[in-house]
Amino acid sequence: MERLWSPWRLAYVTGSGGTNGCVFCDVADDLILIRGRVTFVILNKYPYNNGHVMVVPIRHVPSLSALTAEEQAELMRLTRHAEMALTDAYAPQGINIGINLGRPAGAGVLDHLHVHLVPRWNGDTNFMTVVGNVRVLPEDLNDSAKRLRPAFERLTKEGA
Repeated sequence: MERLWSPWRLAYVTGSGGTNGCVFCDVADDLILIRGRVTFVILNKYPYNNGHVMVVPIRHVPSLSALTAEEQAELMRLTRHAEMALTDAYAPQGINIGINLGRPAGAGVLDHLHVHLVPRWNGDTNFMTVVGNVRVLPEDLNDSAKRLRPAFERLTKEGA
């Protein structure tokens, strides 16, 4: 049997990676792409594809209905910026954008709302994913951050 090692996932799997138990509140600064006043954009530490980002309110809220008007507006603005930054940096053929509310809907973090943006390309699901239930990601997270940060900074300066 062949083994694929991913020791960096141990803290996530055992829940021993953070100080307060929330992956978003304890996120490492190197994963944060941009901070707004009430939301921020981060790279997913365990991405489905290169460039997988999440837009997260700073305040713990379990649903869209719990957002303030300011949080809602900034969440949508940064989601829009994330779409634009991904398009600039990766030129994907599509982007999945989604919010999972509740465990049955696929939420891995139940009490802290977040929006996923996953760039997609024709044929990006290869035999490793289909047969081996394994993702192959050709780009390091630090390289993804270097690719995306300039696009977010430009969008912020332009007031897009």
